Amino acid sequence: MEDKYIVALEIGSSKIKGAIGTVDASGTLSVKTVEEERLIDSVRYGCILNVLETATAIRNVLNRLEQREPQRKITGVYVAVGGRSLMSEDKVIERNLMSEMEITNAMIKDITDEAISTQLHERTIVGVSPKEFRVDNFPAPRVVGMFGSHISARLNLISCRDQLMRKLNMVLDERLHIAINDFFVRPLAEADLVLYPEEKRQGCMFVDCGADTTTVAIYKNGVLMYLSTIPIGSRHITRDITALNILEERAEDLKIEGGNALPNSDSANIPHNVAGVDFAQINNYVAARAGEIVSNINEQIKYAGLSPDKLPGGIVLVGRGAKLNGFDRRLSNLTTMNVRFGSPTNRIRILDGRLNGSDHVDVISLLSAAAKEKDVRECMERIMPEYSYASASQQQPVQPVQPVQPVQPVQPVQPAPEPAPVYQQPAYQPQQQPYQPSYQSQQAPQAAPYQQPQQQPYQPVQQQPQYQPVQQPQPMQQPVQPQPVQPQYQPSYQQPQPQPQYQQPQPAQPPVAGGYPYQAGQHPYQAPQTPDNPYRSQARNITAAENTAKPAVEPQQTKTPNWLARKLGALRDRAVSLMTEPVEDDDPDNDN
Repeated sequence: MEDKYIVALEIGSSKIKGAIGTVDASGTLSVKTVEEERLIDSVRYGCILNVLETATAIRNVLNRLEQREPQRKITGVYVAVGGRSLMSEDKVIERNLMSEMEITNAMIKDITDEAISTQLHERTIVGVSPKEFRVDNFPAPRVVGMFGSHISARLNLISCRDQLMRKLNMVLDERLHIAINDFFVRPLAEADLVLYPEEKRQGCMFVDCGADTTTVAIYKNGVLMYLSTIPIGSRHITRDITALNILEERAEDLKIEGGNALPNSDSANIPHNVAGVDFAQINNYVAARAGEIVSNINEQIKYAGLSPDKLPGGIVLVGRGAKLNGFDRRLSNLTTMNVRFGSPTNRIRILDGRLNGSDHVDVISLLSAAAKEKDVRECMERIMPEYSYASASQQQPVQPVQPVQPVQPVQPVQPAPEPAPVYQQPAYQPQQQPYQPSYQSQQAPQAAPYQQPQQQPYQPVQQQPQYQPVQQPQPMQQPVQPQPVQPQYQPSYQQPQPQPQYQQPQPAQPPVAGGYPYQAGQHPYQAPQTPDNPYRSQARNITAAENTAKPAVEPQQTKTPNWLARKLGALRDRAVSLMTEPVEDDDPDNDN
């Protein structure tokens, strides 16, 4: 079985990332390449603001990815959903059974469908995860297979603003004609990639430090307990530094080079070889804003109803904003929890040795989530196989390309000029040679007086063809001149339509004129257009790149419902798989 190519696209506030991966028959993911394009104010807080600039940046990323695979064309992508509008809320669903019976997958699917069909004001549900199940008021981590008469399910409904989904659809589908195969909640996909199952069961906090937002997800007993987005990120630190009359691009470089999140940091670690830059003053802004971000992260533990001692798994950091010097130590000092940086697990193979897995957790997590799907969709189609040219050349004679060319055999209809060549052959052959001296005689008649006798025999010869064609058109003109029918049809000629209809048979009378009969009947000229159609059918593999955009454009009227139905089906399958997989409870006395 051939490996499937999948493409992941992550649209962030500061950059756009794209990655190509392959999935073999066993479901093993191999990351082939990652490309990114920097953005400035085109995307804010995870929502697209400038559609044109974002579409251009995405196209640049996709073009660079296609250059890595020259024989394939990107037709679909897996997209990440995140940003400030991402949030979760509890949804409690209960089922009273007629009698005590076994709980099956069908009941869990029915509960999940009801949760997904919940209507939220100007929000779209993008994920559903189980939080707690009770059977006859008894906690049940594994519901399927138990007997009871009452089921209570507490679920997390993860949603975002409708505007975010509309902008994604507008840029990818309507402008770039790239199909959205599926989408994933970025924080959840990243957590599944970097968190160990033991950490989820014990309880841990996952923190994604982005440019405009910081996302916090808290896991306990193997399930998601809390999800929130803080509207502060690393870009706010950069813009604080611009208060020192420094450009934002330069401020970003200075923050990475010598910024420190710890207050009163050691001056020995501050670089001193940068002329005209006071890092002590810069670090005052960096430490102040970093402290604000750390304080907000710490407050999320209280909002979730937990305490640091209930999360022995510690804190796992991802994102480039978390790599600020001293950020992890300051977060550990404030929360009194262990802090580590997340990276992809060993089960994912990275084929490009230049890639650092910890720097591209966001886009690699999308590839990993897509590879786990039951029905992995192909994202890149082959457009230029080596055997396509040979097969096309073999099929060309089979196509009606050659039979269509009988338009040329129609030209033999011109044997009518054969009587004319009878007179022209003896005359034209000697004429071709003396024409050159004749022109010279015209230029200098006095210099070559002896050439005049040569012109005398040829002058009557020239007169013969001149008089003969004059006699030929006379009989041809005679049927035209005596046509008194024209005055009879004057009332019909007054109408614009019959005039061309009546005049069409006239040019067909002189077949010697060459192109007239073909212009009168234009049907044989329409036939040569057919070679284009068989050529396109023969080169389906080559033109697949152009035709792939059509399926995304043609079904615009019904595409959105199909996409929504596919999304709901994928959400249901994921939720059911989470609800039915075994989960160990490390703290059975804790109802949370």
